[in-house]
Amino acid sequence: MSTNDANAHGTSEGLRFSWPRTFLLGFGFLGVSIIWSLYNAYIPVLLKDRFGLSSTAIGSVMTIDNIFAIVLLPFLGALSDRTRTVLGRRRPYILVGSILAAVFFLLIPTALTSQILGVTMLVIILLNLSMALFRSPVIALMPDITPSRYRSQANGIINFMGGLGSLLVYFGGKPLYDTSLSLPFVVGGLVMLGACLLVVVFIREPAVAEPAAVGKAGTATASQPDGAKTLSFAASARELASNLKDVFTGERSLLFILLAIFFWFVGFNAIETFFTSYAKFQLGIKESTGALILGFFSVTFMVTSIASGFLGSRFGRRKTIRVGLVVVLAVMLSALFLRGMWQLAAAFVVGGFGWALVNVNSLPMVVDMTTLEKVGGYTGLYYFFSQAANIVAPPAAGALIDLLGYPSLMVFSAVMFAISAIIVSFVRRGDVKA
Repeated sequence: MSTNDANAHGTSEGLRFSWPRTFLLGFGFLGVSIIWSLYNAYIPVLLKDRFGLSSTAIGSVMTIDNIFAIVLLPFLGALSDRTRTVLGRRRPYILVGSILAAVFFLLIPTALTSQILGVTMLVIILLNLSMALFRSPVIALMPDITPSRYRSQANGIINFMGGLGSLLVYFGGKPLYDTSLSLPFVVGGLVMLGACLLVVVFIREPAVAEPAAVGKAGTATASQPDGAKTLSFAASARELASNLKDVFTGERSLLFILLAIFFWFVGFNAIETFFTSYAKFQLGIKESTGALILGFFSVTFMVTSIASGFLGSRFGRRKTIRVGLVVVLAVMLSALFLRGMWQLAAAFVVGGFGWALVNVNSLPMVVDMTTLEKVGGYTGLYYFFSQAANIVAPPAAGALIDLLGYPSLMVFSAVMFAISAIIVSFVRRGDVKA
């Protein structure tokens, strides 16, 4: 066991795993999932229909959230580690970010109705900035309140709740969207806000020691009582730099798991961004029906998320992730030859299970490679690489579609999953600790 592993285990011993509390935390994930599922399902099609943008241009627009994420999430994760307020370390970010995000999400239909691309882009940018404010903190709450050996199970629960959010969008969003363009955005924004407020009001964060001040040489000094110094942007930036240094100069398992995360999110985000367009422009079915097909993926993901956490704990996270990657790879390749709605739905049912095996067990691997005090920063690293993938995926997949047509989407995604499966085989740390 490495020093980091020992420290992570030792500092989490006093935590107690609670099913009700973890399900309650999952409402934060449900809210975030509702926003992004609606955003990814309908914004690409609406941009093409309203403004006639190419797939490459649409892919570039869809990277805005990921650009904010890769710049802000690691920093905000490290900053939240150093935050001390009456609401705790993470909840202030969740409160402010969710309120702002709800406002801008509700404004999207109005912006689209204006038929002015600049207005629409301004609202989209502000929405993405608001969502970036609280994504790392809400994720970091899970390891904050969960002992190491239960983190796969806890991640399964919160991914179950995230899957439920997507499910509500893909099945409930279709009748809303078919009734009025604005209804999914109004309902989705309000549900997200309500779900996040539940977390802010009812989750109690564990007490943590005051953060040590980081000296100019990067060494820890005595704790500073001054709140301004505790929340120093410069100190948080140094912590982020230290975390990134761990990736490239430390034991290679952290680098390998983060690279694998990068490639599998390239594959997944390409499908998430362009599948409704694939359904409409390649298969000739409505975009809301394409979103419904994605709903079957989310159903299985949701139903199997908790079980996937137990499988990761029982058989090992690395092995479980590799099996999941092979399953999703097979589904992407089979989708090339499927045309009917129910054929694709059946394939995506299987794919949802594979994605649960992957997604549920990956974050626990990353945070179990550090100490409890740096969980927020390492959560930020997880998002740094996943959001870097989401910056690459939409324009790359869009350019490929413009060049070779929509069938190339499935091939592109399958290749990304294959690469990540190979990389995972080199990971040696991050599995469940007793």
